Amino acid sequence: MCGIVGYIGGQTAVDILVDGLTQLEYRGYDSAGIAVLGPSGAKRVRSVGRVRDLEAALPKRLAGKTGIGHTRWATHGAPSEENAHPHTDSAERIFVVHNGIIDNARDLRLELEADGVELTSDTDTEAVSHLIARTGAETLEDAVRQTLHRLSGTYALAVIDTEHPDRIVVARNGSPLILGVGDKEMFVASDISAVVRHTSQVVHLDDGECATVTASGFRMFSADDNRAVAKSATTVDISPDELELGNHSHFMLKEIAEQPSSLERMLSGRLDERFATARLDGLNLDAQAMRRFKRVKILGCGSAYYMGQLGASLIEELARIPADAEPASEFRYRNPIVEPDTLYVAVSQSGETADTAFAVQEVKRKGGTIVGLVNVVGSTIAREVSGGIYLHAGPEVSVASTKANTHMAVGFALLALALGRVRDLSITDGTRIVKGLKALPAQIEQIISAPDEVEKAAKLLAEAPSLFFIGRVRGYPTAREGAQKFKEISYRHAEAYQASELKHGPLALISPELPTVAIVPDDELLDRNVGALHEISARGGDIVAITNPGVELPEAKVTLTVPKNEPELDPILLMIPTQLLAYYAALSLGLNIDRPRNLAKSVTVE
Repeated sequence: MCGIVGYIGGQTAVDILVDGLTQLEYRGYDSAGIAVLGPSGAKRVRSVGRVRDLEAALPKRLAGKTGIGHTRWATHGAPSEENAHPHTDSAERIFVVHNGIIDNARDLRLELEADGVELTSDTDTEAVSHLIARTGAETLEDAVRQTLHRLSGTYALAVIDTEHPDRIVVARNGSPLILGVGDKEMFVASDISAVVRHTSQVVHLDDGECATVTASGFRMFSADDNRAVAKSATTVDISPDELELGNHSHFMLKEIAEQPSSLERMLSGRLDERFATARLDGLNLDAQAMRRFKRVKILGCGSAYYMGQLGASLIEELARIPADAEPASEFRYRNPIVEPDTLYVAVSQSGETADTAFAVQEVKRKGGTIVGLVNVVGSTIAREVSGGIYLHAGPEVSVASTKANTHMAVGFALLALALGRVRDLSITDGTRIVKGLKALPAQIEQIISAPDEVEKAAKLLAEAPSLFFIGRVRGYPTAREGAQKFKEISYRHAEAYQASELKHGPLALISPELPTVAIVPDDELLDRNVGALHEISARGGDIVAITNPGVELPEAKVTLTVPKNEPELDPILLMIPTQLLAYYAALSLGLNIDRPRNLAKSVTVE
């Protein structure tokens, strides 16, 4: 959600902060602000709106080589300048930026007000700045530690003090925070993208850890007992060029276009043609360990959950193991039974999705085996799980996930193949799936290189206030993901149903004003899907069909054709046009495609 950036070193801090906040815009926010420590004290500037609005409000000269900045996504209090970060105490000595939610903020605020403190915002964060200032501790580190002991909830904090201008003190509990290590300069951020232009050396804080950051380096320590924590920097393999638009009009379109090359990268070295299986050494599971699992449970949120449903279908088909997917946001609240012979799989593009991270902790706490499908190396979930499959999709900036989703689906195909080959999946079927996976990049390139029919269909759908997406069995997760993308960026109501369920209620809504996007693979259920299209057409509903070559669908107003692969892998290809439909619909409506309202790329709060 919110974004944090901090700098201390020899450069002008304001330039680094504004650039970092700009790189964090994709996370979703409603206001922004910075605080800089300079020769004449502290200067704070905050603004509602975009980072460019903050930049316009900055004084022409803002000296200082230490500072913190923040983009806020409202949780406590409406978007306003008063609620924007950084927050400070009454004496304007302590300045704090914060990601997360302080659960006991109301009690802390009431205590401060009873003590005569005049609070100027509605936020939970302002209470933190006052508490730090009122500890009476001799050092900023001790003041922060004492305050942390009073906080309940999640936080990533960066704190500066006018009386200690040579340092930034940071702390983490449940919300991501990293340090960037430069040459006689240091960076603080909630996301690698904010620092990758300046350094490739980063240190990840874990929950319960704090750090003192100075221009010459950092010292990490435990929030509980001030015990020193030894950590060294790791190298991140991200080029700043990957975060640029290039010649594309939007990041979403760029990321759709990157899928053929990114999938080739993901599959490289992972397909074993000799034994018709997948090499997944990162799972840290040998053949014997994989054979002992009797069930697979997949945990994800939003699009990751829908890809988990697709993954469950692949695992059941190829490995013949019972598998299902569940929203990670609900998992721990139902006191789940965690079985030792179940393989749990956590799915997250960012690796920082709070609901999924908490589900991982629940599985671990109850003794389960959990692995991850994660895109960001070194992320929280990647470090928490016992093994996993890195997606290697590269940076994804657009809030609406496209290439990472495709990589999730392919990751599940690899997992299903590996699980199947240590059981009863024949070498013939394994070879068939390996060949199908190798064909995916070129087939996706074929789909995205001919967008004309998709644009036509998208404009038709964009005119409707509401629409259905339908599919059966393999096609249903694709339909759910298609509806998700469409509603995310076009703001049109889109609902997904199993095609078989239309006659059990939803058919009452079919009319010329409510079009349907139908996922119709050329498989054993083709006749059943065609029957559902007859039902829709008979009631005057327009149909946009996504299908394979050779399938005749006269009921469809527009038919989008994708290349045929293996039946188990066809849903991956059928998903690509749904990405383009959402993009071109939002484009025709003149909407902000990469940063849809009310949403954030990395959902780091519950």
